[in-house]
Amino acid sequence: MMKYPKEYLDEIKTRLKVSTVVSKFVSLKKRGKEFVGLSPFKNEKTPSFTVNDEKEFYHCFATSEHGNIFDFVMKTQNLRFGEAVKYLANMAGMQPYMFTKQDEEREKKWKEYCSIFNRYVEFYHDELIKNEIHNNARNYLKDRDISKEQVKKFKIGYIEKNPNFFDKLKNDFNEEALINTGLFYLDEKKKIYVERFKGRLIFPINNISGQPIALGGRIIEKSDYMAKYINSPETAFFKKGSNLYNLDLARKLSNKLNHIFLVEGYMDVVGLVKNGIENAVANLGTSLTDRQIITLNQFFDDIIICFDGDESGYKAALRAAENSIVYLKPEKQISFLFLPDNEDPDSFINKNGKDYFLEFTKKNKLSIHQFIFAHHKKQTQNNPSSMAIFEKKLRSIANTIKDEYIKKYVLEYFLEKISELAPHTNTSKKFTYKKKAKSLDVTKKYFNESKSLSAIELKEFSFIYLLMNNLDLMRENLHLIENISLFTEVNKQIFAKIISKLKSHNKITIKDLEIDNQLIEKIDKFAPIKYILEKKNIDKHEVIGFLDDLNRDLNSYNLELRIQELESKFSQDMSETTFNELKELKKKQNIN
Repeated sequence: MMKYPKEYLDEIKTRLKVSTVVSKFVSLKKRGKEFVGLSPFKNEKTPSFTVNDEKEFYHCFATSEHGNIFDFVMKTQNLRFGEAVKYLANMAGMQPYMFTKQDEEREKKWKEYCSIFNRYVEFYHDELIKNEIHNNARNYLKDRDISKEQVKKFKIGYIEKNPNFFDKLKNDFNEEALINTGLFYLDEKKKIYVERFKGRLIFPINNISGQPIALGGRIIEKSDYMAKYINSPETAFFKKGSNLYNLDLARKLSNKLNHIFLVEGYMDVVGLVKNGIENAVANLGTSLTDRQIITLNQFFDDIIICFDGDESGYKAALRAAENSIVYLKPEKQISFLFLPDNEDPDSFINKNGKDYFLEFTKKNKLSIHQFIFAHHKKQTQNNPSSMAIFEKKLRSIANTIKDEYIKKYVLEYFLEKISELAPHTNTSKKFTYKKKAKSLDVTKKYFNESKSLSAIELKEFSFIYLLMNNLDLMRENLHLIENISLFTEVNKQIFAKIISKLKSHNKITIKDLEIDNQLIEKIDKFAPIKYILEKKNIDKHEVIGFLDDLNRDLNSYNLELRIQELESKFSQDMSETTFNELKELKKKQNIN
């Protein structure tokens, strides 16, 4: 029987949490680090079935059934292993694996590849720890405040300047296999194979299962001709854009933490971890890829990108932002954290400590759309041509987003912020009344102060303004307004008072409403509809028309809020009830 390649199975496990698979068949509830539910293997009233995403297994205390996602699907769906793999690959959005004659040979090469790397990493790790000849490397780590414990945790090693490990390995492995690891290269002058990472500290890059498949290397002495960092070249079993340093350890924290710090370098990861922030990974000297984002999103809801506080770090962050915004989802976030000039995560946390770093993050991190807007705003001059280019660029970025709901809200955010820069324009199109009413955004020239108010507050002010200035008409049409929902607490209270007065009095004036004069003045000043009503005589039919438009806008906002809530809930519980309710609301939203 042909075996599936380990990396293919690992990829499935990377994409699918155990709880995600199990919840398709078992109703699960979060309890601490684990999920619990009724056993699928035995009828029971008290839950004895547990799922642990961190350790990647399920366990049934009632039957002692235990295993991973493949075991679960095989046992609950009565499938053979190959069928379970196909089922889960489909769930993970992967193509079915097509076996070829070369698969057996590939499996053999993979085992040999792993053996070489394990031997290599262990040898040079031991050399660093035990061989006193490498005091220069140990002193370097000591100066960077990296303890022996951290060296062991990350399996850090050191390769001397003139090593000869290639010759030793040839006794146990064929030369072609050694060369294919990327650990060695041919010295054209000497016509011998030499070690790529000689004279460097080495940081093992592990796959999701913790198997070293590549290395990162750092020089410990200043050099004008050597790169500070180098990485393994790509091989048959290592692709830079598909891997992240320390993900094998960081992912185990996903049950406790919903965010992950993405940094630039190995030392940044080590620096954060030694200071108590273990949810940290590094990309491997390349721009952030879609594969890396998708992988991180399997485990964490918020990716916090924290690159160096210099020009190159900023440029790298910008590339990451414009590449990764494509993959935003309702339940996922991508944020950016910019450190002070000439600081990197390692130096910053070493100076200030964990608590300050986390507080700094809380106060200073920017959502991806905020960062992109702020960057392009800096490049924009206050003239029509530059503003037009600015808007065109932001529209183009927003339109790359795959999720239609996120695309909509990011675009609205961009256009709203642009309208604040140029209030005389109608860029944001926040209000979409009938032609007779036009857009309420044109009225911004009358009240620049309104820029501090949200779109929903302005709509609520327009609604209350209509009520207060048409009290008799509202009393006659009470059924049209009494079930309308407002969202701002103060406006809700005003609305409730108006309804109460309309129900209990035959004839009332604004004065009878007993509303604070300052609130009335604020509504009168900022209600956008006021400036439309002032320009023409409006009859009662038109007032009802305006009322209908506002009601529709408010209901639409309420629907969007409910959808957001359910999307967030569904990402947690994955329940059929939540999904069906969400589906119905989205259908209703599309109809409207």
